[in-house]
Amino acid sequence: MKEPIAENRPSIRIGRPSPQDEALLSVSGLNAYYGKAHILFDLALDVRPGEVVVLMGRNGAGKSTTMKSIMNMMDRKEGALCFAGRDISSLPPYRISQAGLGYVPEDRRIFTELTVLENLEVGRQPARAGMPPWSHDRLFEMFPNLGEMPGRLGGRMSGGEQQMLSIARTLMGNPSLVLLDEPSEGIAPVIVEKIALTIQRLKKQGVSILLSEQNITFAEWVGDRAYVLEKGHIRFEGSMKDLVRNEEVRSAYLDL
Repeated sequence: MKEPIAENRPSIRIGRPSPQDEALLSVSGLNAYYGKAHILFDLALDVRPGEVVVLMGRNGAGKSTTMKSIMNMMDRKEGALCFAGRDISSLPPYRISQAGLGYVPEDRRIFTELTVLENLEVGRQPARAGMPPWSHDRLFEMFPNLGEMPGRLGGRMSGGEQQMLSIARTLMGNPSLVLLDEPSEGIAPVIVEKIALTIQRLKKQGVSILLSEQNITFAEWVGDRAYVLEKGHIRFEGSMKDLVRNEEVRSAYLDL
C-alpha cells in the first residue's frame, strides 16, 4: 500500500488542548528499547482529568510498549513521566499503582486459581481523596456478569468475563487514571459493547482513561482525543472526531 504520509513529514496535530489545561498524566521525550532495538521515539502525550484518550495503530506500532513504559515495566527507557503533579519516571510499578495509576494489560493476567472475589481482593487499595471508593457491590452493579459468579475460579471464565474481571480488579485500587490495553481484542461483540458502556460510566464518575485500541468504531464510541502511532512515532494527534474524518491518516496508519 502506498503511504500517503511520508515518514519524514511532521506529525499531524488537530485541536490540541491549550497549554494552560493541566494534565493528569504528562509524557514527554519517551524512548523505549527491547535490547538494542529502539521501539519508541520521543513520544509526547497527555491525559487530562475526566478524559478518554485513545492510542491507535496497527499491531507493532508501539501501543502496548507505551503503556508498559508509563508503568516503568521496560528494562530500558528514557523520558519524563508526570502523574498528578508528581514525577514518576523512576518509580517502580507498585509505587506508580499506589499513586493512583491503574493498568489493565492486554493479556489480563488474572489469577486463574483464585475466585472472582479473591481476584478483586488482590487489587484492593485504600480510598483516595476526591474519588468514591470501589467496593464489591459497586463493581457487581457495573459488571452484573461478575456478580453472578463471585465464587467462580478465574480459569473457568470466558475471555470476555476475564476482561471484565481484570478491569474490576484494577478499579479496586481506586485509580484516578486507568491504562486499558486493547480491551476489545478477541472478545465477543456483546462484551465489547458492555466494556464501551463501562468506559463511558467511568468517565462520568471522574476516572480518566488512556486506551490502546485498533478498533476505530470502539474508539469512536468512547474516545475524546486520539494519538496515532506508527513504528514508535506519533503520526497524528487530535480529537477523535477529526481522526474519524481524516481518511488520509486512517488509510496510512489504521486500515488493514
